[in-house]
Amino acid sequence: MTGYDIVVLGAGHAGCEAALAAARMGLNTAVMTLNLDSIALMACNPAIGGTSKGQLVREIDALGGEMGLAADDEFIQMRMLNTGKGPAVYSPRAQMDKRRYHERMKRALEAESNLTLIQGECAGIETENGRISAVRLSGGVHSEGERIPCRAVVAATGVYLKSRILIGDRVWEQGPSGLARAEGLSSSLVEHGMELRRFKTGTPPRVLGRTLDLGEMEPQYGDSPARPFSFMHEPSYKPQRPCYLTYTNAQTHRVILDNINRSAMYSGLIRATGTRYCPSIEDKLVRFADKDRHQLFIEPEGLSTDEMYVQGMSTSLPIDVQRDMLRTIPGLTRCHITRYGYAIEYDCIDPLILNNTLMCKSIGGLFFAGQINGSSGYEEAAAQGLYAGINAALWLKGEEPLLLSRADAYIGVLCDDLTGKGTNEPYRMMTSRAEYRLLLRQDNADERLTRLGMRTGLISSARYDRLMRKEEEIARARKKLASSVPPDEALVRLMEERGEIPPKTGIRLSELLRRRNISYTDLLMLYPDRVEDIGEEAREQVELNERYSGYIEKEKQHVAKFSEMENTLLPQDIDYASISGLRIEARQKLASMKPESLGRAGRISGVSPADVAVLMIWLKRNMEQKDDKANA
Repeated sequence: MTGYDIVVLGAGHAGCEAALAAARMGLNTAVMTLNLDSIALMACNPAIGGTSKGQLVREIDALGGEMGLAADDEFIQMRMLNTGKGPAVYSPRAQMDKRRYHERMKRALEAESNLTLIQGECAGIETENGRISAVRLSGGVHSEGERIPCRAVVAATGVYLKSRILIGDRVWEQGPSGLARAEGLSSSLVEHGMELRRFKTGTPPRVLGRTLDLGEMEPQYGDSPARPFSFMHEPSYKPQRPCYLTYTNAQTHRVILDNINRSAMYSGLIRATGTRYCPSIEDKLVRFADKDRHQLFIEPEGLSTDEMYVQGMSTSLPIDVQRDMLRTIPGLTRCHITRYGYAIEYDCIDPLILNNTLMCKSIGGLFFAGQINGSSGYEEAAAQGLYAGINAALWLKGEEPLLLSRADAYIGVLCDDLTGKGTNEPYRMMTSRAEYRLLLRQDNADERLTRLGMRTGLISSARYDRLMRKEEEIARARKKLASSVPPDEALVRLMEERGEIPPKTGIRLSELLRRRNISYTDLLMLYPDRVEDIGEEAREQVELNERYSGYIEKEKQHVAKFSEMENTLLPQDIDYASISGLRIEARQKLASMKPESLGRAGRISGVSPADVAVLMIWLKRNMEQKDDKANA
């Protein structure tokens, strides 16, 4: 069979981004999937974005990825979450038409001239001289066990590796949504010295919309206009579908708790580790026993189907219990279940075997992305896929990798956490994981990342020009905001109406903008000759940067200290056992993980601040000794 530069294993959200990135960067790329009808499958929630996840999607878009563009094309409801809180946690979220999203992403793959789609199963990887040399297909309906030569592989296998579906006491050896599972790759990874783990996730039942009493639930409407994920799109006024809010109750809880030992999770049938931050309904009742109800969102799965997704009701209870518990919930008492909830467990790697580009430390050209790395979620997967695809292409080209730090992006936080700290449970991105989240807002992802992505070739001239216009507008606006205005009658009246204390003397326009209830639009209305008329995106940036300028400046100071540690590189041949002063645990952890920088070393579990101080002293002495030798 024809050889390729890069073969991507899997065409879920990680695989799609990896394959598109590599192909668009000029590499001859193939993407292999068990079933072409499962490309970009939304096996669980038919939604993209959400708290912290929306930030990831906007960053993917800013770097030239596809997820945001596709989501804007196929959303059926879009909202900005957390608007009652600070802008650091504003997060866009959109309900998708799951079938159309799959079709939209499949068309994007098919349209790429450097990309080939292959329906088949990878049975194993081959190496030569410590580098990827080929992948092997399993013999089957769609393949004959061929060997495909390649120079790099991105493994983005999702939850398919030796996966098992569990409902009550029943077990099926298959992938999600009734699809086949991957049988051979797990053994091949073990043969190459990798230790696999078992993680678990789950999904709730789906119900038929016409059997619901929607009037008994609280409708949840989208924003109008809907703010897009992609910086290339304008706000949308297209019609949207509502979601609905309802709650569990004491009767629901009694049905579940009376049957909890029949759950695959509590019967001992599940041997894998589940996610802490997306628990099943039975797990919620055990962990939050003091709560008398839990909210459920009833969400449409698409425009061409009447199936509804019961968000918040993930479960592995038997089907009769699922029926009984749903019929205790307001609005669902007459519901017909079209698909039952289930748990799924699968093989994944320990991401500590990866370096900070997501490449395996022991095999050159072998990259991993998505749930095989121990993460959960479509957005986390897509972000890793884009990052791995870009770095695989750069590695083959012999160019420097694209490295995003914790101060650059949520993607940097995600990849640093996985490869530097590891995870003992399915990892979910959260805003609290980002130390510099006021700088890493969803609204400024283009300003943070688009320039960094220029050398990849994924940034179009149209995208770059759009960013330049926005930044020029911001610069002109900030220059004019430096001027002062007197406390005239119109300003005083507006401020009193907004609950603000008017100034007694002249005040800078920028200082007015720092008042919580005064917007850029207000200033433009009051002083049209003194305030620059700029676009909505630029206005938002100017407002936020002025209003939170003090906090932003403090975060920038923290970033400067962080960057100093990140830029202090550690030689990869350090003999940590010979460094006196390091504790035994620190020596073992550092020798095992070989961190690239002092900052990465300090984030390793088991390495204390005192150990980092010892390393700093050792580095200084080592550099002095090298200088002495050079001057001798």
